[in-house]
Amino acid sequence: MITIAWDVDDVLNDLMYCWLTYKWLPEHLDCKVCFEQIMVNTPERVINSTKEEYLVSLDSFRLSKAYSQMKPNPEILAWFEKSGAKARHIALTSVPIKTAHISADWVMKNFGKWIRSFSFVPSPRIGGYIPEYDRNKTDYLKWLNKVDILVEDSEQNILEAQKLGIKGILVAKPWNKSGLSICGVLNEINTAIGKSL
Repeated sequence: MITIAWDVDDVLNDLMYCWLTYKWLPEHLDCKVCFEQIMVNTPERVINSTKEEYLVSLDSFRLSKAYSQMKPNPEILAWFEKSGAKARHIALTSVPIKTAHISADWVMKNFGKWIRSFSFVPSPRIGGYIPEYDRNKTDYLKWLNKVDILVEDSEQNILEAQKLGIKGILVAKPWNKSGLSICGVLNEINTAIGKSL
């Protein structure tokens, strides 16, 4: 049985869209940016802020009820309902340590039937010492040495995973060059699962 590692934010859910729509824009009425204009992640230049201001706002959203109430991607959830049991699944995300428990709760609440492991690489934030086991997701994947497929919105994470021999599937977002719709992503996963059976 193959093992699939799923990025959480902007793959299993629509964090950037929800944060922009329900947090940033209502608090910055002069900002007229739409989601499709977020061509880089992190988007502080696009939204005309500092990186620190962006991160504080994003972390505030993650700590609010709005994050825990985000809906999972309906196509991915439907795929899990139909085909999730054909593979093993882990969540692998990069979040600040102060919000990791909320992300884990969201994953277990929405995908806990299938995703049995929640792993994270702490996103750097100012203040407080955190032991560094892994610098990034690649370090974690190398250490785990069990993942066959990584589903991600970060081109860099995909490229580095591929160097480890892991199949990378890049979910299309305005900030990457993937042309792969969610349907295309799920078709690639189905093909890989079919080959493993």
